Amino acid sequence: MSERSDSAAKRSRQPSKPLTAAKPGLEARQTAGKLLGAVLDKHVSLDGLLDPVSGNPAFRALPDADRGLVKAILHASLRNLPHIETMLAGLVSTPLPEGARALQHTLIVAAAQIVYLDVPDHSAVDLAVEQAQADPRSRRFASLTNAILRRLSREKQDLLPAVAASVPAVPAWFYARLTDIYGDSHAKRISEAQLQPSAIDLTVKGDPSVWAERLGGTVLPTGSVRLPAFEGQVSSLPGFEDGEWWVQDAAASLPAQLFGPLAGHRVVDLCAAPGGKTAQLIAAGADVTALDQSPNRMRRLRGNLERLGFAAKTVEINMAEFTPDRLFDAALLDAPCSSTGTIRRHPDVPYTKGPADIEKLAGLQERLLRHALTVVKPGGLVVFSNCSLDPMEGEEMVDRLVAAGLCHRVPVDSTRFPGLTDAVTAKGEIRTTPAMLPATDGFAGGLDGFYAAVLRRPA
Repeated sequence: MSERSDSAAKRSRQPSKPLTAAKPGLEARQTAGKLLGAVLDKHVSLDGLLDPVSGNPAFRALPDADRGLVKAILHASLRNLPHIETMLAGLVSTPLPEGARALQHTLIVAAAQIVYLDVPDHSAVDLAVEQAQADPRSRRFASLTNAILRRLSREKQDLLPAVAASVPAVPAWFYARLTDIYGDSHAKRISEAQLQPSAIDLTVKGDPSVWAERLGGTVLPTGSVRLPAFEGQVSSLPGFEDGEWWVQDAAASLPAQLFGPLAGHRVVDLCAAPGGKTAQLIAAGADVTALDQSPNRMRRLRGNLERLGFAAKTVEINMAEFTPDRLFDAALLDAPCSSTGTIRRHPDVPYTKGPADIEKLAGLQERLLRHALTVVKPGGLVVFSNCSLDPMEGEEMVDRLVAAGLCHRVPVDSTRFPGLTDAVTAKGEIRTTPAMLPATDGFAGGLDGFYAAVLRRPA
């Protein structure tokens, strides 16, 4: 046998490498591109896609480290999307074809890594080119992908400040709506506030100052304990296993505080899961009935209450169909809404919701509030709240019910929350935005956008 033939024979006996072996990290980027497309083009909720049990199969199949990377890429992409798209548009001589949406998603995913994440530029560029080549829809643009992203890598230090100064950080429709409602200055502060992830706030059973000292946190005007930035699981912190506190955004803790003394009162939480407000009502001494129509969400609520050592009567039912045998002293209705106030933690919201959704949800909320007023005694209180920034889902709807004589507004005393008095409106309602509560040394600022009103059923 010749030397050449012998070498060939040896090679034939060696295990062959898979011809389609993907570069490390490519699958994570491909998954991020697919999920970004689902959010932007099909308006699918990011939380649903990233659910570890029922989420997107490609995401669930990834190792934990890659799942974390995909989450980081998607949050950076959506949080900064108007800036990313503006930078990319300035790097091409002609716009990409209408049918090149997959390529656009690939470029956004790579740009988010290059500009906002701690990923080596060359790695982000190389994997984006691989991603384009692996997709028949984008293969012919692989060289263009390489050129655009290499230029972005070189010029990002100059491009980003100019774009950030001239382009709002949220979609145009949403920024226009914020400007109409809050004015130019406040709208700009809200849009910039969502560029930073939200802090972790805790509601504690005991003295907030004690737990702030123990956890290295700070006490907010709401009585919440805000944690400093840290890496790790919240469940590993002291007090979690003992049920001494629960995670709850500072703004979300306000509605349950608006009732006043509750000891001995029967209170119904009409849309209760995951249970943070239910826990507050129980901690205040109320006899609580908690409603939710979702079995999965109700299981989560019951689990949370069990960890906290709290008990409530729980009922799986659509609150609109709930007719109690005995009327309650008070009711809390934290209604389904557009969630535009939660953009710091859910940056997909302005891309999965729009004006039509806000109008539709406002109609639903009015129907639910009208029903909520029927489950309390004459003279009883209903606290209505939601995490929308839009007055169509709050002030305007409540004004209609008050004008119709279905309820009376009970003004909130602005001195109840020192340091957050600007959250109490002239009518005595609560209106927070992500631009409120400035950052302090070592602690992030902001809180969710929330609306809350205290209403009394006519006697």
